[in-house]
Amino acid sequence: MFNFDRYQFYPKNKILYVNQLDKILSSLIIKKLLQNNYEINEISSLENIIDKSILFLNKGVSNIQFLNKNLVVITDDQEIFNHSSYQNIILVNNINNAFNIVINHMYYHEDNLEFHDEFIQYNNSSISKFSNIDNSVKIGNNCVIGRGVKIGSNSIIKNNVVIKNSILSKNIIISDNTTIGCTGFGFDLSKMGSSNLNPHVGIVYIDDYVNIGSNCTIDRAKIDITSIGKNSMIDNLVHIAHNVKLGKNGCIAAQTGISGSTVLGNNLIVGGQSGFAGHLSVGDNVVVAAKSGVTKNIKSNSVVAGFPAIDIKEWKKKIIKSRKNL
Repeated sequence: MFNFDRYQFYPKNKILYVNQLDKILSSLIIKKLLQNNYEINEISSLENIIDKSILFLNKGVSNIQFLNKNLVVITDDQEIFNHSSYQNIILVNNINNAFNIVINHMYYHEDNLEFHDEFIQYNNSSISKFSNIDNSVKIGNNCVIGRGVKIGSNSIIKNNVVIKNSILSKNIIISDNTTIGCTGFGFDLSKMGSSNLNPHVGIVYIDDYVNIGSNCTIDRAKIDITSIGKNSMIDNLVHIAHNVKLGKNGCIAAQTGISGSTVLGNNLIVGGQSGFAGHLSVGDNVVVAAKSGVTKNIKSNSVVAGFPAIDIKEWKKKIIKSRKNL
């Protein structure tokens, strides 16, 4: 897991202690056990457990015990609560609302009216005073580079690019009108509406020698990182959603959309106008033909096509058979 300082991007709003959760989540709490009081400094995920933090465990998630950490677990799963050995655990009736309340209490973020940034003007672009940009970076016209952003050496940021909540390594090219680090599309299907969208306090990490085309969007993660692997190429008009992880040497053609929390292996090749469902695992050395719809996990060294995407040999057989029946 790539570690980053969250407060560089999202300044602290209010100090939060364990014993204060009873008050700020009072309308949501069904049961609670709060035995160990301390200041809560961070938000954890299952992939990245941090000391003195809060971990949200949804229904259906394995009840993994992290006994070596000071954790407050917030869950909507009665089984997790009943069989827990945590010193601090809260059972709530709506974990989505609980997440929103806690994040808005702890952090200022850009979907909050009180979020603040300060900019200097350079080449008709607005550059945050709180960013860290190597002197060798070339920045075009009308760009916006936000708080906490880091951009490494020999990178090129073309015109009208927005970069926020992101760390870019070195030798990276971002083409015109692309947005990196925007808010992800996270919500609870049982409680729809834009006012219930989840705040996102993760970042985007882009490794060395990545080239990203025009009019792309890469959403920041909800808690951890959305990552683009070294030496990857992303064509124009590609959308990569929150929490996606793309391995090394990826090649993604235009008008492709990759849904949230999908993990893509090394040496991936994706044809244009392809779509990936969320929470999938795609192995190494996979080829996805153009206009494919990937709805299931794909093993390494596979070549797939069609909707739903299947082995390309099987797909071709189906096409031939369907034409014979015309």
